[in-house]
Amino acid sequence: MSQPPARLAVLLPGSGSDEVFLREAFGPAMAAAGVELRPHRPGAPVVTDYLRALDAAAEETNGRLLVGGVSLGAHVAVQWAASRPGGCTGILACLPAYIGRDDSAPAALAARTSADLIRAYGLSRALELATRDVPYWLAAELKRAWRRQSDVLLDGLGAAARHPGPKRDELARVAVPAGLVGCVGDAVHPVDVARQWQELMPKAALVEISFDRFGGDRAILGHAAVRALAKAAADGDGPAQA
Repeated sequence: MSQPPARLAVLLPGSGSDEVFLREAFGPAMAAAGVELRPHRPGAPVVTDYLRALDAAAEETNGRLLVGGVSLGAHVAVQWAASRPGGCTGILACLPAYIGRDDSAPAALAARTSADLIRAYGLSRALELATRDVPYWLAAELKRAWRRQSDVLLDGLGAAARHPGPKRDELARVAVPAGLVGCVGDAVHPVDVARQWQELMPKAALVEISFDRFGGDRAILGHAAVRALAKAAADGDGPAQA
């Protein structure tokens, strides 16, 4: 298989992120594959909004679509696919953060801390504090995205802190091919979580990228996801290396 098995991909951003990032990360890969990219802009409440977007797309396409996202977006998309057999033909799930409910997971802790900073100091000061020790490219992305979606930011961060990731039995119920991407060196989204997802999902393949390469070229994420999905659809077994 040389390209995803659908002509529409509905992708969901992580908490604090938005459709601009998704377009940058996935646009080149989707264009090369001949798939229309529909990156979703978060609305409140974020998780409910995500589920409604996927339901609407499934009805529109009669299930002939790809679903997925990044971090929280990947979690919600996989949970949706597990609960709606036939709702999609494949999944692009990048940077999963945990399995089930894990309040101590780095992503949950980071989201909770970020929300506390915003409530205590306001958005501008919170951004200064939250981006002090992160790479320049990530700091710039956070500043852009947080300011752009300040109306739903706290709701999204709250969802990342509280909403459970897919449980083991949910991951095992996903019947469609799933292309997973893990990022080596990403402290918030440990690559071991992506490896566990790949082991639990019956038709999943994993491509691993490096945090440094991702920082230099956001589009590497989408290309890796498409490559993983192609492998999953072909044999559903084993990790692929970027």
